[in-house]
Order: sequence, then structure tokens, then C-alpha cells
Amino acid sequence: MIFDTHAHYDNPAFDDDRKELLEKLPGEGIGAVVNVGADRSSTTRTLELAEKYPYIYGAVGVHPSESGGLSEEDILWLGTQARGEKVVAVGEIGLDYYWEGVDHQIQKKWFSCQLELAREAGLPVIIHSRDAAKDTLDLMKASRAGEIGGVIHCFSYSREMAREYLNMGFYLGIGGVITFQNGKRLKEVAAYAPMDMLVLETDCPYLAPAPNRGRRNSSLYLPLVAEALAAIKGISREEAEDRTWENARRLYRLL
Repeated sequence: MIFDTHAHYDNPAFDDDRKELLEKLPGEGIGAVVNVGADRSSTTRTLELAEKYPYIYGAVGVHPSESGGLSEEDILWLGTQARGEKVVAVGEIGLDYYWEGVDHQIQKKWFSCQLELAREAGLPVIIHSRDAAKDTLDLMKASRAGEIGGVIHCFSYSREMAREYLNMGFYLGIGGVITFQNGKRLKEVAAYAPMDMLVLETDCPYLAPAPNRGRRNSSLYLPLVAEALAAIKGISREEAEDRTWENARRLYRLL
């Protein structure tokens, strides 16, 4: 079975066939999915999906690019949602300096707040970090994020940065980029990292693996990611799927 640790099935890209697609997943070997909130409305939709489908879990949080209008009231609301029975993480949270819509200091403020929310809720975190390697790591160390635990979603940094996060006990999210011809850095990280610290993810509808790059992504493409990871690790695809399944269950404390 495959565990998709990061999906966005609430996204409008799935409006035309969401029900049909989600109902198909178990029969195609997708045993569990964590749908991840990006703002208050998508978090609400995430919780609705988790309530409707037994194999879907939820993460509650606000993406850094959506954090400009956050308030203390929103944080209190997220804290209430984090107590939900099928909520397994706080996320996705972090820093994004690729898009310049939200001031970096504001992003840092709400990242820190949501890390503490996760600590109080006893939940792991799903970290989004893009073009913000040093600030993300510095803030996480200052917040003692290793005590909270979680995953670095869509890992995109160097092997040296991977070492820092692995030493903190964080898992690394491996998705479609590992199949790209220009995905050399992620392939190097995947080869370096211990197999028991890697998990599979789609970030769907984004980042579909080759040969489907550019199309709408879904959990149905994850066997291609597992196959690429297996080739790097010198194991079978089935073993890669089984081991990342167990890793994901540990990450989200579903054991």
C-alpha cells in the first residue's frame, strides 16, 4: 500500500471529478492520504474530506504565502480544529521567499505561532520552505522544532541541509521531482538519507512525475515516484512502498 503524505484534493483542479477519483484510490493501492490545509477555507474543506473518506486524514494550517492576513483569532480557530479526531498534523507552514506577496517578518511571526500551536496540540508539523533555507532552519532551531517533529515537504535543498533536518528527526518528503531530468539534487538527497526517514507525497494537483510532468497530479501517479526511489536505493518498488508506508505511519503517529 502507498501512503500519500501530502495532497490538496480540496483544490479546484479536482472539482469536476473529485468524488470519482477519491473513491478509486483504495482499489489502486493508495491506502491513506493526508490532505493539507493552506489557509482557513482550505483547512475547512480538508476537514470535510477527512470526515467523508475513512482513508483521508487532515492537516490544519496556513501556508506562508497566505499568512499576510492572519490574526490571533485565526490561530485560536486552528488550535480548535487541531483537536479533531482525524487531524494528524499542523501544516503546511513555513517560509516562502520565492513569491514576494507577504513580508518575510510576517511570515516568520506566523510560522513561529503555528509551530507553538503544534507543540500545544501534540502534533507533528508539515514544513513548506522555498528559497528560504537558512531562515527556515534558524527559526526551527530557535523554536526547538526537533521536539515537535514532522516532515520537510517537497524537500528541495542540498544534502548538507538534509543532514541538518535529519539530525533534528525530521522526515523528508519525496515527490515527482525525483523523476525529473533536472532533479539531480533531490536524487542525491534521496541516496544520502536513511530509507526510514523518507516518505512519499504528491503535492497534487502540482508536480506530477515524469512522464506526466505538466499534467494534473494525483496519488495514482505515486507508483512512479516509488519506482524512482527504489532504483536509487537498490530495492524493489514494493519494498519502497512498504517502507515509506510505515515511515508515514510513524510520522503521523498512526501506529
